[in-house]
Amino acid sequence: MQRYTTILFSALMIGATACQSAGDKKDNGTKDSSMVKLLTLDPGHFHAALVQKVSYPGVDTTVHVYAPDGPELQAYLNLVKQYNQRADNPTHWNEQVYTGNNFAEKMLEEKKGNVVVLSGNNRLKTDYIQRAVAAGLNVLADKPMAINSTNFTKLVEAFDGAGKKNVLLYDIMTERSEITNILQQELIHQPGLFGELTKGTEKDPAVMIESVHYFYKNVSGKPLVRPEWFFDAAQQGDAIADVGTHLVDLVQWQCFPGISLDYTKDIQIHTARVWPTPLTLSQYASITGKDAYPEYLKPDIVKDSILNTHANGEMNYTLKDIHVKIIARWDYKAAEGGDTHHEIIKGTKATLEIRQGKAENYKPVLYIMPSGSTQEDFGAAVQQAITTIAAKYPGVTAEKQGNEWKVIIPASYDVGHEAHFGQVMERYLQYIKEEKLPEWEVPNMITKYYTTTKALEIATKN
Repeated sequence: MQRYTTILFSALMIGATACQSAGDKKDNGTKDSSMVKLLTLDPGHFHAALVQKVSYPGVDTTVHVYAPDGPELQAYLNLVKQYNQRADNPTHWNEQVYTGNNFAEKMLEEKKGNVVVLSGNNRLKTDYIQRAVAAGLNVLADKPMAINSTNFTKLVEAFDGAGKKNVLLYDIMTERSEITNILQQELIHQPGLFGELTKGTEKDPAVMIESVHYFYKNVSGKPLVRPEWFFDAAQQGDAIADVGTHLVDLVQWQCFPGISLDYTKDIQIHTARVWPTPLTLSQYASITGKDAYPEYLKPDIVKDSILNTHANGEMNYTLKDIHVKIIARWDYKAAEGGDTHHEIIKGTKATLEIRQGKAENYKPVLYIMPSGSTQEDFGAAVQQAITTIAAKYPGVTAEKQGNEWKVIIPASYDVGHEAHFGQVMERYLQYIKEEKLPEWEVPNMITKYYTTTKALEIATKN
């Protein structure tokens, strides 16, 4: 598997090389036909702007945007403007906007670019993907690309179409760029330390991930205003099929790197459930800027004014006979810190755990613990594994704290979540240049979306 050893410094490298040359003309006065030209379609989520937080060599600075007029479009444009006007490493995006009612059709008719960026209302996203692929356009889509079983079927058809059209359909998996997740993956495949993955049981899974997100948060230094449809499961999706996408992807990517998965054979959903997070009207107003609920949210209103959001989900499944538990949760606002990630992966010799609580100052920290009784040579195994990893990630060390080892990661690797969008884009641009994705990516994306949508189907039936 390609390990992406350079992604941790890519945000710094992008900043160093970001300039308007990506959109400059060649000496003969014509645009480079090999240049990537972005088309932003219906950017209803702030992730669309985060893709443009930095500039990229080989990417045209003119971006053609097709969207309905309104606050979501303006929020996207405001963020891009903020990146253009910042003092340090400003971007130079030139946004050309079309807001006619036929905006999607206009994009497909004009084809002023070759890569469609999708991040917005998930109710329409799978259809947008199908249409863009059918038109011979590459697609970089924010998660999730499918929020229910019906859309999963469409997505499989879109991947088939992408193969026939020789275009690249790819989703934005930022968690693969988080340094603790990367090092956890590396340690799993150090058999002298980790041994082998245990199979676990449903009550004691081999892999457990819990992700907690918050509705009220800041993005690029400013309070985020969420669109009202964000709280509608038919438009945003339940948490199990939304945030759950990242978690299922991590399990596949960390535990079975470079291996093509078959959802018809490798996945079995055992149990799944969903439950709400209640929001008061005042809390809802602080998130959306609206002082009343729209009509489509009325079915989720209880006790006259409490909105029961589709915010939490849990699934228990096996991936190649390995028992996995995934929990995705949303709360209103963090008392301290922000979004948190907790992950445990159990091996026959060691257990790897990422914690992000108060003790870690709400920053993800990776710990190594012996599995079962303490092994006399465990410390030596830790040091040997860390030495091997440090050859790829200089400066990484480990220190003993009681019966566990804390992985010490230099601050230079912590580029922040927003920078991960640029790192994903860099990988995608390399794939565009090579005109292919890694062989395992498409079957594993299909497996991922089968897992999340099938789990939701089971949970809602229950």
